[in-house]
Amino acid sequence: MRLPPRRLERAIYPVGFYRTKARVIRELCRTLLARFGGRVPDEIDDLLTLKGVGRKTANLVVTVGYGKPGICVDTHVHRISNRLGLVRTRTPEQTEMALRAALPRRYWIGYNDLLVAFGQNVCTPLSPRCSVCPVATLCRRVGVGRTR
Repeated sequence: MRLPPRRLERAIYPVGFYRTKARVIRELCRTLLARFGGRVPDEIDDLLTLKGVGRKTANLVVTVGYGKPGICVDTHVHRISNRLGLVRTRTPEQTEMALRAALPRRYWIGYNDLLVAFGQNVCTPLSPRCSVCPVATLCRRVGVGRTR
């Protein structure tokens, strides 16, 4: 809260909408001080009560910040989990719940990291690179039209 707004904006400049995000961060800090004594909650339900915090961010805080089990579902995790046929879901939240039921807890934390890089480089949204995919023989290619 002591950090001047302009300095915060400069620190997060590389991210999109840095001015808006800086305002949200300052508001979030005020809320954390008022409601949680300045401590970031370690429970998903508490984190979800904070403005600007969705399930992905809540899971990220719980897993990375506190080492607790959780599954961060972003666009890559959602897309690839469905494409592989591990789940059949329409939303990231449904994907999270389905993966919680399908995957052993020991895989939850690392699942996002594994699939993000994979989704950016191999299993891309349009025209995935199936010819170089290490799990192509296991993949059901749900919703895949054209491949490379």
